[in-house]
Amino acid sequence: MALNLSHQLGTLAGTPIKSGEMTAPSADSSLSVSPPSAMMPKAMNLNYKAHGMDPNRNVSPPMSPVLRSNRADLSVACKAFAVESTVSGFETMEEQRTYKEGGITGKKENGGVPVFVMMPLDSVTMGNTVNRRKAMKASLQALKSAGVEGIMIDVWWGLVERESPGAYNWGGYSELLEMAKKLGLKVQAVMSFHQCGGNVGDSVTIPLPQWVVEEVDKDPDLAYTDQWGRRNHEYISLGADTLPVLKGRTPVQCYSDFMRAFRDNFKHLLGDTIVEIQVGMGPAGELRYPSYPEQNGTWKFPGIGAFQCYDKYSLSSLKAAAEAYGKPEWGGTGPTDAGHYNNWPEDTQFFKKEDGGWNTEYGEFFLTWYSQMLLDHGERILSSAKSIFENRGVKISVKIAGIHWHYGTRSHAPELTAGYYNTRFRDGYLPIAQMLARHNAIFNFTCIEMRDHEQPQDALCAPEKLVNQVALATLAAEVPLAGENALPRYDDYAHEQILKASALSFDQNSEGENREMCAFTYLRMNPELFQADNWGKFVGFVKKMSEGRDSHRCWEEVEREAEHFVHVTQPLVQEAAVALTH
Repeated sequence: MALNLSHQLGTLAGTPIKSGEMTAPSADSSLSVSPPSAMMPKAMNLNYKAHGMDPNRNVSPPMSPVLRSNRADLSVACKAFAVESTVSGFETMEEQRTYKEGGITGKKENGGVPVFVMMPLDSVTMGNTVNRRKAMKASLQALKSAGVEGIMIDVWWGLVERESPGAYNWGGYSELLEMAKKLGLKVQAVMSFHQCGGNVGDSVTIPLPQWVVEEVDKDPDLAYTDQWGRRNHEYISLGADTLPVLKGRTPVQCYSDFMRAFRDNFKHLLGDTIVEIQVGMGPAGELRYPSYPEQNGTWKFPGIGAFQCYDKYSLSSLKAAAEAYGKPEWGGTGPTDAGHYNNWPEDTQFFKKEDGGWNTEYGEFFLTWYSQMLLDHGERILSSAKSIFENRGVKISVKIAGIHWHYGTRSHAPELTAGYYNTRFRDGYLPIAQMLARHNAIFNFTCIEMRDHEQPQDALCAPEKLVNQVALATLAAEVPLAGENALPRYDDYAHEQILKASALSFDQNSEGENREMCAFTYLRMNPELFQADNWGKFVGFVKKMSEGRDSHRCWEEVEREAEHFVHVTQPLVQEAAVALTH
């Protein structure tokens, strides 16, 4: 999830995160080592989690107004469904495209980026049925009318395997996927092995499976833990990845069995309707540590966050790494001078610019171990996912958080606490991209809609520079890049930024290479999206994305063309908006 801006309005679900000093690297010398102390406070059993935020930002005024239809006589969804087939030229917005090697085949010569839309977090109920079935059908039909490629669905571990180990109830997912199939919508299925609830925008609470919660209650060290003993129950600590701590199975085995059961149950849809499997690897489904938990006010933007390696399993790994390195005294704990969740880098000894512990031998040792643990976690799960879905016609993707605050500092503290060893002097995203490349996986990145100047400048936020760095890392590793917006945005200003970023048109990549994002997923389907002004802008945005980076038509021209579709399908959109609010 990509967090961001000072005023947190809410994202609807599971994505997170996110400006700059940017001077040339200086040769810092005689940097002090900050050895950890051996003190470990008593553990407190506090649950928490982290996620998205939303700002009151200045946006440019809307460009051209969108025509509205007054055809109230077609307000019934079933009648509106028939409208779609009468729209002239509709087939141009519904080209049949397929995921292949990180891209889309069957596209027009000038390229284009297919748009997917995230479904509500509670699309499937705790009773394993489709939530608001009538609203869902009308909404999916409306999305199809807008020319979107497909939808993204969270497949919650806590719903499907809730009752007992190995007992899977695919209930509402079967019905929801069949709806998508009938409408010709592609599906990105997210294997969501994390808890939902506790974050800004989390409209529903979906805990981990009950039997998993029971095991964590018996062994609290299965939860991520900070140096003050706070426990985070959103995702099982990666320190326990290979230990049979969940009713005789390892966490990775549980994830693998879940994915295998999904494959076997929906094999008839793989490669046709289901075109991508996004594998959840941490809080908010992202490959990261839960370093910035918002629940209970533990963390607030733009705090630096805190390291999450104090469960006994992670500390055991740290101890072994320190002994192997020849510095056993470094293995008892993580840095004790790295401040608190809401500190800024210069408030701490470890992250400060001059003589900070992050830029010492000890800092390099600890950060290398901490980030490698995360990479190893991704490697284990991806190895399994690749073998399970091999030759099934689907792509595998992994979501990486867009942590853009304090990006302009030397230490990049928030990225470090999240497990991304990215500093002024080191590229932390290339190793991630290379790991994904080994498994032919897609690098999915957030905060694509953000601009540097929109963010608090005192926190040196730089989402555009961060997206640029990630794009170059994926280019170097030859990994497909996909994107998401971190926060709900309906304005042309955000749409234009997404268009710019998805074209991957950076100065450093101006060698004539025709490279675009392989897909973009829009957060999220909700009543606000179907409001007349927002819907009109969205339809124009989808059409512009489909035309690709080499299209020279102006935004106003595309929007006028989109007005036709908005006008004819207005009853359907009204139906979806009304249904979603009830």
